[in-house]
Amino acid sequence: MSIHINLELTDHCNIKCKMCSQSMRKDAHGGPKKFMDWDTWRTSLHGLAGLEEDVHLCPHWLGEPTIHPEFDKFVEYAFGINIGNRLFREFKVHTNGVVLGEDRARLLLRLANAKGQLEDTFRFMHFSLDAHSREVYKDVKGADRGPLVRRNIERFIQLRREMRLEWPKVTLGFVVQPGNAHEASDFIDHWQPLLRDPALCWDWPTQVRDAIYFRPLNTGNQAASDALHAETCRSAGLEVPEGDRIRSAESF
Repeated sequence: MSIHINLELTDHCNIKCKMCSQSMRKDAHGGPKKFMDWDTWRTSLHGLAGLEEDVHLCPHWLGEPTIHPEFDKFVEYAFGINIGNRLFREFKVHTNGVVLGEDRARLLLRLANAKGQLEDTFRFMHFSLDAHSREVYKDVKGADRGPLVRRNIERFIQLRREMRLEWPKVTLGFVVQPGNAHEASDFIDHWQPLLRDPALCWDWPTQVRDAIYFRPLNTGNQAASDALHAETCRSAGLEVPEGDRIRSAESF
């Protein structure tokens, strides 16, 4: 048995993805956007002690966790008190990769491979990219951050390789939509050689390995969105099931 817990560090974000509801409203949870305070984070973590289920922890929900002013402190504390996996069995980070300098990359890699925990505790770094070119990134993500994000992710992957580390796995997400569908093959061609034997997925990855995954856009005309997604994936060489909208049995 396992339980997935999202301790959202913030519902603020530093970009405005055109397909994300968070970027379309001033409040994400019915009130002003905020940053989690230290006491809430500390108390919440210690509250995980004694749960019978394996806890899968993620500091993300609607916002971008890495823009929290104390992100590094919060995450380092979580791993520091999780000796023997007494609080959480798994950990993952979802990020747009904008705020991922070398020092932070090294910190996360160190925590992922620290002693005193099961080696696969820090399972994934999920990067939301959704584009290949600078122009399409700017259009889809609402900010001219494409080159910066690419450098940050490439450096993270390179550091993991140079340090000969296994964890965390790196997954790169691409939400297929009319403005970016034509870049799917270029996206694969660029990132596939940099990752470690990555899976190519037509939806959320279901294996514990590096992955490049494509997801359909949620829209009012879901049939058209699903058709574009399926056509794009097949054109890029992925095998997509026929028939009605099919989603992966599991998600990360």
